[in-house]
Amino acid sequence: MTRRSTPPGPPEPIRLPERLDPGIFQLPVEKMRAGYYSDKYFVRTREVLLHHRHDPVVTMQVFQKRDAFVAGTDEAIAILKLCLTEGYSFDDLEVRALRDGDRAAPWETVMHITGPYTAFVHLETLYIGVLARRTRIATNTRAVVEAAWPRPVMFFPARHDHWMVQTGDGWAAHVAGAIGVSTDAQASWWGSEGIGTVPHGLIAAFGGDTVRATEAFADAMPEDVRVISLVDFDNDCVGTSLKVARTLGERLWGVRLDTSQNLVDRSIIPEMGDFDPRGVNPRLVLRTREALDREGFQHVKIVVSGGFTADKIRTFEVEQVPVDAYGVGSALMRGSYDYTADVVRVEGKPVAKVGRWYRPNERLELVR
Repeated sequence: MTRRSTPPGPPEPIRLPERLDPGIFQLPVEKMRAGYYSDKYFVRTREVLLHHRHDPVVTMQVFQKRDAFVAGTDEAIAILKLCLTEGYSFDDLEVRALRDGDRAAPWETVMHITGPYTAFVHLETLYIGVLARRTRIATNTRAVVEAAWPRPVMFFPARHDHWMVQTGDGWAAHVAGAIGVSTDAQASWWGSEGIGTVPHGLIAAFGGDTVRATEAFADAMPEDVRVISLVDFDNDCVGTSLKVARTLGERLWGVRLDTSQNLVDRSIIPEMGDFDPRGVNPRLVLRTREALDREGFQHVKIVVSGGFTADKIRTFEVEQVPVDAYGVGSALMRGSYDYTADVVRVEGKPVAKVGRWYRPNERLELVR
């Protein structure tokens, strides 16, 4: 394989100069304010405080317990700005927080909320929930981005979860460095749109003919849409890549290898014996690259997908497999980055359960 020089590391995650406008999140404000999505004990805590006219000023401290790339802070702040108990406004609070794209150490304070407890007690479930999910997506994506660098990573997990999570997950992946997402919803918060290749379904619709399906795709799409053909439909990535490249020529931007992890592509069956031949493996990618180059299709990029994790990508990069881009899906949804919120001060005095205490963090920014 051609040796590649070691590039510098990827740029830091995206950190916008201004926070996202609360309106972009399209929150169900009235239901959130009413406690519809909140754990019942927080709603009842508010009822107790209101019943006894007891409204202490508290400091709530929010953190999680792993090395992480933080996301969801703007969304959490939007919840605080728009969904407070009736009669309160955001001016009644002092909120300090890290920014989406910041790194956070275990136990590091990510947010402080100081204000009348009755105003925001019912929102704890919501703001730590969005922080947990978005941080998980951002941290997982960042691990993949760093493993693949300088090869780009495409964020393709939409099919692995409920459609309602797409917008915020796409933002978290974007902040972490993914160069493309698969749905318009995932790209909406930064004003972009999804990217897409020729899928298996379109190939099936054209009778299993990958060349015809790719030609139809290229004919229907504007010139600025990259034509990337999925070439594993017949389990012959090398042969199908060549057929598509011969037909489309310069219009073909790339081919995508997506062989099932339970299959062995026929292109490499004669070589079996000293490597794991299943799925998209280094030998299959190398043979595809060699075949394309041999016939003068050096311009055709190779995108790989199907079961890729940060560890698998690191293996490909160490072996200098000639990949141009990685598509990653379900691996980006795994794990947990659960947040905790504790009252650590009441009326300015230390009050916290055993094992917790006020942790100042000079990196927190005052939210206006």
